[in-house]
Amino acid sequence: MSDEHDAQKLGFAFIYPELDERSQKEKDQLLREPVRQLVPSEVKSVADLVRGMARMSIQARNLGQCYDVLEQMLRDPDRPTVMLGLAGPLVAGGLRQVIREMVEHNLVDVVVSTGAILYQDVYQARGYDHFRGTPEADDAALRDLLIDRIYDTYVDEMGFGRVDTWIGLLGDKLPPGSYSSRQFMDAVADELEDPNSIVVTCRRRGVPMFVPAINDSSIGIGLTEHHHRCVKFEREGVRIDSIQDNYELTQIVAQSPATAAIYVAGGVPKNYINDSVVMGYIFGLKERGHRYAIQTTTAVTADGGLSSSTLDEAKSWGKIDRRASRSMAWVEPTVALPLLVTAAVQDELAKDRARLSLSWNGQLLEKLTRAE
Repeated sequence: MSDEHDAQKLGFAFIYPELDERSQKEKDQLLREPVRQLVPSEVKSVADLVRGMARMSIQARNLGQCYDVLEQMLRDPDRPTVMLGLAGPLVAGGLRQVIREMVEHNLVDVVVSTGAILYQDVYQARGYDHFRGTPEADDAALRDLLIDRIYDTYVDEMGFGRVDTWIGLLGDKLPPGSYSSRQFMDAVADELEDPNSIVVTCRRRGVPMFVPAINDSSIGIGLTEHHHRCVKFEREGVRIDSIQDNYELTQIVAQSPATAAIYVAGGVPKNYINDSVVMGYIFGLKERGHRYAIQTTTAVTADGGLSSSTLDEAKSWGKIDRRASRSMAWVEPTVALPLLVTAAVQDELAKDRARLSLSWNGQLLEKLTRAE
């Protein structure tokens, strides 16, 4: 008997005997696909990189799988209506053009956003900017200079104040009455000329913008300024009807052959997009969750919060279809979104995708059609 044989007999293989045939087949099945090592010298584009990440592990794989789901949703022949949920400091983080190009390149059909994101887009469209700062700043000193800090980004509070007032004065100009956030954001866009604006591009491309928590933003501050003048001078003014928002978005869902969702971070926009599916019953729509869903977030799941709640959890509510293609990546959006969007633009995922045309009569969606 050889020394090698003796060593094997006394070693690991002796302690763990050979598996039976059934167990061996199960093991072989589980070990069928090796992790592919990324080879930087072979990566020719961002699209190559993201596809290569799908064959890696951990969050690289999750992000790569998000891209696979994105490709499916944009090339589905049923042409699902894609709703984009936006939360977090995205414009401050440098994603203004990334989001604008999602609209310009027909990657999304509906935008649901926090007020802060669209407000900061308007802030830039009005001639102001965001500036590189540091999270180690002396915030008391910044306050003395009227500089506001968003993590490592600075903004001019005087500029914010001027844009707040501009929004309030726009409210003064509009016919008094009840508006959905969609109708009001269209009115805001009509007063802007910046071609690099998310709001302006949405308006030009016919992509509706919903801001379900519009009060919780500088848009709300400006409208409160407008409301104060209305109270003071005893006249009617502009009112934002959040339930009308529900009504309008649910009509879009009801008239769509299928729906899909892209969640950037979480918050109110995520749940609002999901609740629009639940409310479909109002228009006689049988249970039909989103066919596709992706999310990039850094929120943890352990606290049970909505922002990090898994897409599988949403199945229990009927918000995501039982058979949906979905993926979540726990990657901060200023890293994840540029990779996904740049890859999608390079791969021309929406090249043959018809744009949607929405015909509104007030709060009624009279027709949702493909604009060939």
